[in-house]
Amino acid sequence: MTTRLIGLSGSLRGGSTNRKLLREAARLFGEADYTEADLDLPLYNGDNEDRDGVPGVVITLAKQIRDADAVLISTPEYNSGISGVMKNALDWISRTDVKPWSGKPVAVMSAAAGRAGGVRGQSMLRHCMTPFRVRLVPGPEIGVADARNQFDEGGRLTSDLYQKSLGDLMQALRREIERGA
Repeated sequence: MTTRLIGLSGSLRGGSTNRKLLREAARLFGEADYTEADLDLPLYNGDNEDRDGVPGVVITLAKQIRDADAVLISTPEYNSGISGVMKNALDWISRTDVKPWSGKPVAVMSAAAGRAGGVRGQSMLRHCMTPFRVRLVPGPEIGVADARNQFDEGGRLTSDLYQKSLGDLMQALRREIERGA
């Protein structure tokens, strides 16, 4: 049976380095069905939820996470934290009856323009994932610094060190999937 991975990028930009990092992670994971989630969701507003319910796109996203064997999350770092896109998605997902996160293996990574590669955003993301009771893969920590200059035209990481570390993280994720709940 083929492993099903879903990737969540905290950046909506088509050419986002976080999207590139997710795709590179999926490639290094090896044989798997990889889906990139759509986090272009309406801004969470409890009044709108009370009036209209949870949007269909959010329910679809929650079901995609539920049905995946593991989740890859890559977040940019905005003002020392996760992007509003990522926080909004997590908030919306928590409002569904699907409850997709419990026991789900999750690998976290980041790509950012700064020297730290977004690790402060990763730290906040890990904290935000705590109430969902996921199985976070502890490392290695992947924070791609100066991210715009770390990918070639085909979207591949140019640094052997980043490729090795990301490959190691994907192998750790594979072991976590095999370990089961």
